[in-house]
Amino acid sequence: MKAAGILALIGCLIMVTEPKIYTRCKLAKIFLRAGLDNYQGFSLGNWICMAYYESRYNTTAETQLEDGSIDYGIFQINSFTWCRRAKLQEKNHCHVACSALITDDLTDAILCAKKIAKETEGMNYCWFTVQEDGKEKPVSVTDTASTSV
Repeated sequence: MKAAGILALIGCLIMVTEPKIYTRCKLAKIFLRAGLDNYQGFSLGNWICMAYYESRYNTTAETQLEDGSIDYGIFQINSFTWCRRAKLQEKNHCHVACSALITDDLTDAILCAKKIAKETEGMNYCWFTVQEDGKEKPVSVTDTASTSV
């Protein structure tokens, strides 16, 4: 009887991360409320398009890179510079744990994306998307300019 109770307790404590994949319209509403439309000169369509090409709107997306770093969440924010993956990490410019970037609550991911856009060259700085031929290509405003929401 005790074993069953312990197993039930363990089952309750184990949290399974289900991927949350937003629709374009729902994500547009979230981004609009978060002030991303025209943030640092990038339209709402630019942000929506970038999120689509980076993660297919999947909040739990993670991509292991050759340099050992990992890209996290809907914006695929890199662990080397922007978030904290290990206890002691020199760079963590967004002051956030990487695990906070892969939740259904997009607050930390949006705040970090805003910081990246403000402190760098925006979307031309660090966001890349993998093309069908397997090569990486920077996501640029010209790629996303025709995207409408």
